[in-house]
Amino acid sequence: MTLVLNEEMAPGVGLLTLNRPDVRNALSFELRQQLIDALADFARNETIRCVVLTGGPDVFAAGADLKQLSRMGPIDMLEASPERYWQAISAFPKPLIAAVNGLALGGGFELVMHADIIVAGQSATFGLPEVKLGLLPGAGGTQRLPRAIGKSPAMRFLLTGDPIPAPLAAELGLLSDVVPDDQVLEAAREIASKIARRPPLAVRMIKQCVLNGADLPLDAGLEIERKSLQLLLASEDKAEGIAAFIEKRQAVFKGR
Repeated sequence: MTLVLNEEMAPGVGLLTLNRPDVRNALSFELRQQLIDALADFARNETIRCVVLTGGPDVFAAGADLKQLSRMGPIDMLEASPERYWQAISAFPKPLIAAVNGLALGGGFELVMHADIIVAGQSATFGLPEVKLGLLPGAGGTQRLPRAIGKSPAMRFLLTGDPIPAPLAAELGLLSDVVPDDQVLEAAREIASKIARRPPLAVRMIKQCVLNGADLPLDAGLEIERKSLQLLLASEDKAEGIAAFIEKRQAVFKGR
């Protein structure tokens, strides 16, 4: 069964759709493997410059596959090495936009937090309810959520397992956009299409600067930024961008 659908939703924009609606897109190991395989395909495809990830109009992902998890002991988990899936998503070099309708809980929420931009419907709900099961978020939730919204609010939701409605998530700075539920995918497509028209090398460098510098001292982050800018000065896209600006025409960027 195809657990992750992939297609080109607009010129330069790839779309990935989680496809286990019968179990609210529970993140089985098989689904995660198909997801990173699809991301790898888009990473290699030079015509794709931005990717949108969704779970469909009703639910993003309600969490890990608990039936699968219930059969696993410590050694099984060690051998399965699920961190490799998350590391592959973190390493995806192109902009990744999460388009969220419905529930994004547990591993589903952690998957959302791996995205660079998050667009959510007004009735979307986020949460890390693992504590209610005697567990804790194991795919970065205890680390990414405090970095995204600060220690105190993150602890409040990590320790209680309470849900975070989309309007509150936006107030906390977790989301980039909140739109009507039936406009989520279109809003994500519009942002992705705009990014796809930008020079690919500059886009990639900006993502690298932000992610690589996030946990470094400011001086080290600024050094990464300076070196990245110096590299871009040698690109054909830089010359094209400046020429198009001076000539008052639309730039044509080729990623070189």
